[in-house]
Amino acid sequence: MEKLRQTLNVRKERAILVAAVRQTASSNSGDLAELTALAQSAGAIVVDQFRQKIHTIKPATYIGKGKAEQLSQRVRQFAADVVIFDNDLSPAQIRELEKIAAVKVLDRSELILDIFATRAKTKQAKMQVELAHLEYTYPRLTRMWSHLDSVAGVGGATTAGTVGGIGTRGTGEQQLEIDRRLVSKRITELKRELAKIDKRRVREIDGRKGLFKICLVGYTNAGKSTVLNALTNADVLVEDRLFATLDTCTRRWTLEGGAEVLLSDTVGFVKNLPHQLVASFKATLEEAINADLLLHIIDVSNTDTTGQIESVEKVLNEIGCGEAPILKVFNKVDIVRQVGELEMLQTLFPDAISISAKTGFGLEQLSKAVSAKYKGAELLLRLASRQSDGRVRSFLRAHGTIVQEQYRDDRVLIEARLGQNQLAALKRLGPESIEIIKA
Repeated sequence: MEKLRQTLNVRKERAILVAAVRQTASSNSGDLAELTALAQSAGAIVVDQFRQKIHTIKPATYIGKGKAEQLSQRVRQFAADVVIFDNDLSPAQIRELEKIAAVKVLDRSELILDIFATRAKTKQAKMQVELAHLEYTYPRLTRMWSHLDSVAGVGGATTAGTVGGIGTRGTGEQQLEIDRRLVSKRITELKRELAKIDKRRVREIDGRKGLFKICLVGYTNAGKSTVLNALTNADVLVEDRLFATLDTCTRRWTLEGGAEVLLSDTVGFVKNLPHQLVASFKATLEEAINADLLLHIIDVSNTDTTGQIESVEKVLNEIGCGEAPILKVFNKVDIVRQVGELEMLQTLFPDAISISAKTGFGLEQLSKAVSAKYKGAELLLRLASRQSDGRVRSFLRAHGTIVQEQYRDDRVLIEARLGQNQLAALKRLGPESIEIIKA
């Protein structure tokens, strides 16, 4: 089985997909539509699907030896090169399944890691993917590959002669220690380099303190990059495949009324995203963590819209964005497949904005909704400033509405309406006095 594990990618390989579902699971569990999309995104050719209800997880093969034998027959029948489970398997289970099926076996996390590896283009993205892969692999070194198996020393099976006894360690144990040390060293190096990148990104974000920051988040392939292009003419790569975007892209967006904000696109989420990826992409997700507003882009043409919403909210909670201001955006309303689906979602989420980034429908309404979030609750202010200082009046004209002005000597008294979120920026301009008349 050692040769089976030399490469984990599935490009151009014939794949059988497997979903092992507990008897107590919900009725929609075991749906292999998403795993099919993931496998195809990785370049595999899906030739068969194998669903199995199980009472309990079998320690040796996850699905039981009998079902594993049936799976082996399907492998021969369809001339498959790889079996991909929609579950996370232990190293021992993978090894046993590979013995029975005589082909490479991957679990869901390995498949997602492989997709990320093929999508990574920049140095940062490549380092993040490598770190995630090494952290996934490290605890599995002891039993994943046969060349790392421990061998007994001269003492045979006696207590003194078992592997690990003084002077009795075999070549397998030595190789295992070497591999562990090399992997551990590389993980440390990658974390150090990514920490430097993280610090630089934090400095970049700190440098934008005067600007309102908005971040696009959502399930992979929900259309975030298309939304970014439609709103900012960013010309970001758009592809109809999972995880097309791994690197953050930030552009200026002019809102309804002329206010300028920063809009950032981020890596897409997916159900059961490996926690190693969430951890290693922390620097990339820093944009979401520090955003003033999150736009949750939702693909309403998908058959599992509510499930995708829950998956995104779960990841947002993991990275510390659970309490951040969020505006839900229903995208792809022009291709909703299920009758009544959009109406049901609008009932569940009445504040959501419906758009089609592809056709432009609803983008003006989205701009108005974001502008309202940007401004916050409207305040009626009375303030005084020097006539020679035109910055206060320019700010109020750009971000609010001047109700009246009175000129007295070298001072000007102003009544104006302004969003609560812009009050701090107005104060930084240094007017002589500010009074809130009506909140």
